[in-house]
Amino acid sequence: MAEVIRITDPADPRLDDFRDLTTADRRPDRPGGKGLVIAEGVVVVRRLLASPYPVRSLLGVQRRIAELDTEVDSSVPAYVTSADVMAEVVGFHLNRGVLAVADRAQPWSLDDLTGARRLLVLEGVGDHENLGALFRNAAALGVDGVILGPGCSDPLYRRSVRVSMGHVLAVPFTTAAEWPGALEFLQSKGFQVLALTPRADAVPLNEVKATGPVAIMLGSEGPGLTDVAINAADHAVCIPMAGGVDSLNVATAGAVAVYALGTG
Repeated sequence: MAEVIRITDPADPRLDDFRDLTTADRRPDRPGGKGLVIAEGVVVVRRLLASPYPVRSLLGVQRRIAELDTEVDSSVPAYVTSADVMAEVVGFHLNRGVLAVADRAQPWSLDDLTGARRLLVLEGVGDHENLGALFRNAAALGVDGVILGPGCSDPLYRRSVRVSMGHVLAVPFTTAAEWPGALEFLQSKGFQVLALTPRADAVPLNEVKATGPVAIMLGSEGPGLTDVAINAADHAVCIPMAGGVDSLNVATAGAVAVYALGTG
């Protein structure tokens, strides 16, 4: 059962982890802040509670905290307040009625992911909504992990967590320290690296035989993968499309590619 604490003063220092979420230079989930993980809404908070991320506290209206009560460890404070006080603390009216904050978990390494069958490798995916959608698709389609190459945003940023519906908290991910060295490392471990690109010489995805571990590489909206990344892959592949359309949203393309290649 949660340790429920009622708070009426928006200046209460116990709420500092939730304060000023719209102020870029003070946000606790931004670089230079506390590096906290922030979950919004009952569904996402529930996934945070079930994740390896150590939860620090909850803040919400009575009804939402009550929905989560039996899932919260007794050592975790659950601050109950009014919607108006909550809005004053966070800087906006939160329709979902509850927030939770957690510390980051021990990060995965590239080595930790080498036993996978399917990986997503991302380069230059800086849009937080696309990143969240990619993680949600990865969880839905059984991807074993995600590798973040250069130019990628933080998947634990609040918007990414929200768009992923909290699934980013369950999918292992790591950052590639070397590029394209991380791709060569995967290849040395038996992975077939496929670079998804609309360029004319790419092999149609339905012609690719994936019999072993596969790493599917996706680039940013617009420019896509760099030549460095494509040249380091085993194959450049594309999704066949109707005339007049050259590409899909990166999260959609990733979902199509993972589904088409199956689980191996």
